[in-house]
Amino acid sequence: MTQTTTARPTDRASGAVVPVLAFAGIVVAVMQTLLVPVVKDLPRLLDTSPSDATWVLTSTLLSGAVATPIMGRLGDLYGKRRMLVTSLAVMVAGALVSASTSDLLLMIAGRTLQGFAMGAIPLGIGLMRDLLPHERLGSAMALMSSSIGVGGGLALPAAALVAQHADWHTLYLGAAGLGALAIALTLLVVPESPVRAKGAFDLPGALGLSAGLVLFLLPVSKGGDWGWTTGTTLGLFGAAAAVLLLWGLMELRVPAPLVDLRTTARREVLLTNLASIMVGVSFFVVSLVLPQLLQLPAETGHGLGQSMVVAGLCVAPLGLTMMFTAPVYARLSARYGPKATLVLGLLIIAAGYGGGLGLMEAAWQTVVTSVVLGTGIGLAYSSLPALITGAVPASETGAANGLNTLMRSIGTSVSSAVIGMVLADTADTVGGTEIPTLHGFRVSFLIATAAVAVGLLLALFLPGGRPSSRLRLRASSEEEAHPERAETALRGLPGRGQDTAGAPVPADGG
Repeated sequence: MTQTTTARPTDRASGAVVPVLAFAGIVVAVMQTLLVPVVKDLPRLLDTSPSDATWVLTSTLLSGAVATPIMGRLGDLYGKRRMLVTSLAVMVAGALVSASTSDLLLMIAGRTLQGFAMGAIPLGIGLMRDLLPHERLGSAMALMSSSIGVGGGLALPAAALVAQHADWHTLYLGAAGLGALAIALTLLVVPESPVRAKGAFDLPGALGLSAGLVLFLLPVSKGGDWGWTTGTTLGLFGAAAAVLLLWGLMELRVPAPLVDLRTTARREVLLTNLASIMVGVSFFVVSLVLPQLLQLPAETGHGLGQSMVVAGLCVAPLGLTMMFTAPVYARLSARYGPKATLVLGLLIIAAGYGGGLGLMEAAWQTVVTSVVLGTGIGLAYSSLPALITGAVPASETGAANGLNTLMRSIGTSVSSAVIGMVLADTADTVGGTEIPTLHGFRVSFLIATAAVAVGLLLALFLPGGRPSSRLRLRASSEEEAHPERAETALRGLPGRGQDTAGAPVPADGG
């Protein structure tokens, strides 16, 4: 079992720590979203086939999935700020590579490096837990968790504006500049966490997990091109199942595993991670459907005929609402607990998609849908790190939140594949061009609603009651042998004397 050394240097953490870490998360989201306005033009821009051009997006997905749990564990072992800066530096290097080339292979290499930045989200959450006083922790983690949606929503109109009026490589230069600024601010403002897990890095575990994730996500992202029933697709899924099973058996035998599967199997952690997949599915559906609906020509009978920039502005409230939801979440969670806010968020998402089925006839209606969904997704995303952080030892915060972020990424990947297949199967062919139909958009919203229903069912089985009364404060083996060390370690958990949002609670948790 992992050992831990802890101390909470709250006197070293300035008021700028939260906005700087949230800015780093927004930068990561911008990197993911900046290509959306030029996706359809990539084959022409890179002088390649549409199938090969999709590797520019797939490479980032794969590297991000691999890097997220690994960087979280490295942060637990060697310092979360150090690994945060490393993630951002690799992203900047990748952005500069992509900015300097139109060669497909070099572009894929650059985008692969950019995917490593995904580790910044769980590392930022871990830093907040280690550095901030309890009364600030709830809203801070909520903002950090929501930053991926905030950045994505804000980046769409900005990237569209740049793509319309400048060379598309400028998008990468902008991402590199934002990444460099995030690194500088992090070094200036954010102190290093003193919390460390003792032990060696589990290299075989990292290689096994990486292989399993690549084997799984590759057919998820390329199955539409290859065919879902082809030998290649089915063979990769089978190989992924075998590799991940062997990896799990190996991790159970390692003293300091990359991912503590025993912790992951706990009811609160397991159900939260499964619910995270459903939230990820629901988040990505609106990002896929509304921009297409807005930009389709009015001549199609259901398209809204808006420009790329206007479409981005109509969807931007999704991210803005998620940002403004963070302080609301903190108050709700302090009173009712993160489980209740997760359930509330999922109910609002369901209402947003249900209402959205009839709000597809005007641009202002898409804005309403974006605001409602942003509120629900913001509450749901904000609840996830509090549920995870309150259920694992301080020494596993980075790795545990890294795994949770990975679950959300898997949800968005599955959503992209399924919704892409639905829109393709329901499209009309006009003049040799496939046009998404209103029926396809509505089926996509129904799929999102079904995913939310599954997530809601999972959330209802989470431990209830006030957070601090139900949390089991976890100690490592060293802390179990030395109660005085356990007291020091558990002092850093949000459930000791305070709930997971930072509000004081009675000693009996009542």
